[in-house]
Amino acid sequence: MQSTLFHRAAVGLTSLMISGMTFASDWTERSNLDLRPGVTAVSQEIQDLHTTVLWIVTVIGLLVFGLIVFSMIRHRRAKNPNPATFHEHVLLEVLWTVIPFVILIAMAVPATRVLVKLDDTAESELTVKVTGYRWKWSYEYLTYEDDNDIGVSFFSNLATPPEQYNNPVLAGGLFPYGTAKDRVGQEAPEKDHNYQLEVDNKLVIPSGQKVRFLVTSDDVIHSFWVPDFGGKKDAIPGFVNETWALVPEGKEGTYYGQCAELCGKNHAFMPIAVEVVTQAEFRDWIAEEKEKAASGPDLTPFSGLDQAMEEGEQVYASACALCHGANGEGGIGLPFAGTDFATKSEYLNEHIDVLVNGRAAMPAFKAQLTPRQIAAVVTYERNAFGNDTGDLIQPADVNDHE
Repeated sequence: MQSTLFHRAAVGLTSLMISGMTFASDWTERSNLDLRPGVTAVSQEIQDLHTTVLWIVTVIGLLVFGLIVFSMIRHRRAKNPNPATFHEHVLLEVLWTVIPFVILIAMAVPATRVLVKLDDTAESELTVKVTGYRWKWSYEYLTYEDDNDIGVSFFSNLATPPEQYNNPVLAGGLFPYGTAKDRVGQEAPEKDHNYQLEVDNKLVIPSGQKVRFLVTSDDVIHSFWVPDFGGKKDAIPGFVNETWALVPEGKEGTYYGQCAELCGKNHAFMPIAVEVVTQAEFRDWIAEEKEKAASGPDLTPFSGLDQAMEEGEQVYASACALCHGANGEGGIGLPFAGTDFATKSEYLNEHIDVLVNGRAAMPAFKAQLTPRQIAAVVTYERNAFGNDTGDLIQPADVNDHE
């Protein structure tokens, strides 16, 4: 944002007010008094604009309320029992019309400049399609520099263990289901440092290059928001919105965000984690991911039930526990613990089909999980939670399923 005398004065006053105080960009050290300055240039301009407007409205508020208090005291009835008889004052009426107009224009010019910049996705070197789902994100890398056919995509799920967010509740249960109400009276579990922010697959972007995000949704309205990047965009089914970020070189690291639009019961469980790496590291990473995508799915058989159970437990925790419960007790989704669906052999093929193709409110997972992951999680669901079926589903069984 181009510097102006007014802007410099406002920022100078702010500096005086908060001198000696530090507002770190780390979310754990955020300030209760100010917006985050962010890591990108546009996010810092937003913070400066906020500060400028805050000073304007503060001065206006002090003047207006000061004038009100002065008028109440100066012109109180005890001191002036006979009120004035004038009905208008042309100069005052002109001033209180012109001055607000000038103030609004003074605020509108820098605000418009920032808004235009927020929507300017031109000259982007990387394009990523971001799709919101209930309750996860998917990222598809479309173009990078001269490569217009990357073909890399993946889903990003909450990685926080279910036992951390299944907190004890009131005896009556704040929720109609879940394990939390069975643990009333117990201490709440200890939270990780990045509680409900870590994901299994991070969005990876390079520093020093402009990244364009094409934001949409597969079901309901979500909102893609990473505070340190500045701005956010709604993910609306049937529409594609655009936003962008350019993280300066030397600012590599992991930046967190969340869905900023209430999207249902598990709205709080769809975080965003963006890993910013150097351009050289990004090129190596994207080349490796392209090679994986081109090689096809991993159909290597499980060596035994224990291996499938170990892998399936990880998949269940990230992709299934939110709806079906940490212990298979059910919730939005049907229960697995002790049910015919998860224990009887005649339902095995149907069990696989529901995960692959979906059913009713249950989404299809064939685009979200690999055949190996689906085989592992079906094996886990049929052998965990007291379901000792001994069923072992192999990746090839899922890959051949239509």
